[in-house]
Amino acid sequence: MNTVNQVLNNPINLEISDRLSKNFTRHFKERVIELVLLLAALSAVLTTAAIIGILLYESYTFFEHVSIVDFLTDTVWTPLFENPRYGILPLVSGTLTVTGVALLIAIPIGTVSAIYLSEFASHNTRETVKPILELLAGVPTIVFGFFALLFVTPILQSIIPGLPTFNMLSSGIVIGIMIIPYIASLSEDAMRAVPMSMREGSYAMGATRFQTAMKVVTPAATSGIVAAYILGISRAIGETMVVAIAAGQQPNLSFNPMDAAATITAYIVQVAMGDLPHGSIGYQSIFAAGLVLMLMTLSLNIIGHITRKKFSERY
Repeated sequence: MNTVNQVLNNPINLEISDRLSKNFTRHFKERVIELVLLLAALSAVLTTAAIIGILLYESYTFFEHVSIVDFLTDTVWTPLFENPRYGILPLVSGTLTVTGVALLIAIPIGTVSAIYLSEFASHNTRETVKPILELLAGVPTIVFGFFALLFVTPILQSIIPGLPTFNMLSSGIVIGIMIIPYIASLSEDAMRAVPMSMREGSYAMGATRFQTAMKVVTPAATSGIVAAYILGISRAIGETMVVAIAAGQQPNLSFNPMDAAATITAYIVQVAMGDLPHGSIGYQSIFAAGLVLMLMTLSLNIIGHITRKKFSERY
């Protein structure tokens, strides 16, 4: 009883120990860091939402004056003429043709480069070649545009007589060269992430290095390789300066890469730098074209996500 009275009569020590104080400070700092990271992540989401909102708002105003059926089915795109027509198909065909040419260049070279750097190159070679390859991604796109117009096009004209100065072939080739670093670097990272035990198991079964690379490592890294392809495709579809300089700015419904044509991005640049008044139908047409471009890119990302998930579950 006396002991209980002594405990009740003695004042309680409310001071926080140094250890608890340090823990409180550490947890407070962690919460602040988490909040900053959350705001950074939300800023990207809000920026994307704002872009989509602007495109939808301006496109809605555009489609109040232009039929969406004509927009999607008409084969003539002349929004700046006296009698304008707003068929998006010529711009879509130009965009897809240039992208197709670029992928025919970038995917094989990028994939082979990734396999070599991951499975065959020595450490010194990899550490030398990969930074140089990635440095190619830092070259301004306008430089690639003039490279296509003044260097690649004359070479192609010497091989293909009658090739016009502005054509989709040269711009597609240069865009393909431009996106090789994206595909090669990301694919090589995906291959390097494959566990070494899978390679060792393949070697133990008597497989050669080439067989291991092609039949073990590459299938196991398919999800990352597909992601690299999707990034490269999106980069090619959204390229602006190369096509604006080397492919021409005349809308032409053609899938022949030796023809001149305009792409969606080239048209947006053409109108945005022109003298059309803001709020006019011709000016608002760039938002409708931008909405189509965004939907194309979004569709590719969704397909890539589904494909990547499918291969991730398989391997």
